[in-house]
Amino acid sequence: MPPANAQRRRALDLLKARGILRLRDFKAEGIGPETLARLVREETVVRRARGVYQLPDASLEAAHTLAEASSVVPKGVVCLISALQFHELTLQMPSAVWMAIERTAWRPRIDYPRIRFVRFAEVSLNEGVTRHRIEGVEVPITDPARTIVDCFKYRNKIGLGIAMEGLREGLRHRRCTPDELWRHAQGARIWSVMRPYVEAMVFDDA
Repeated sequence: MPPANAQRRRALDLLKARGILRLRDFKAEGIGPETLARLVREETVVRRARGVYQLPDASLEAAHTLAEASSVVPKGVVCLISALQFHELTLQMPSAVWMAIERTAWRPRIDYPRIRFVRFAEVSLNEGVTRHRIEGVEVPITDPARTIVDCFKYRNKIGLGIAMEGLREGLRHRRCTPDELWRHAQGARIWSVMRPYVEAMVFDDA
């Protein structure tokens, strides 16, 4: 393992380059927990959550919070309003990250960042999900069509108005097609609810 001073320099260089790192990322670079603990005590590095580190002046933009959430729940999928906001399909700024986990999975207890969990069936957890690299963290996020369908499915949790906003913006900006919406909605058994809204908006744009 490199000397302490070399570990310190390497840790800071990595955080400047990647934004967020987990303890295992540091270990892979030959940086020991004692070095991290010393940096935290000096307030040179901030421990945002268990095993998650960043610089104190790191960006706090919305995408940054998604990266933090995926760091602490690596098997979760960003969904619903958080995914809408990421895809720029809503003006809503959720007060917590909406994240899907497998239906029978243990629900993590997270102090930071704030996360609201929903449960997806295992067969659908990765359907319509794309992975985005944000500040060095791989963040799974439902794609626009899947996100809109999920918003209609969970409309009692988030509100029908938000689902309709996502649908309107998704079609207006061609982030999804009616066929993609139909395919996901059929799988979620929600097409009968969505169909009138989709047809009305497609007709209005015709």
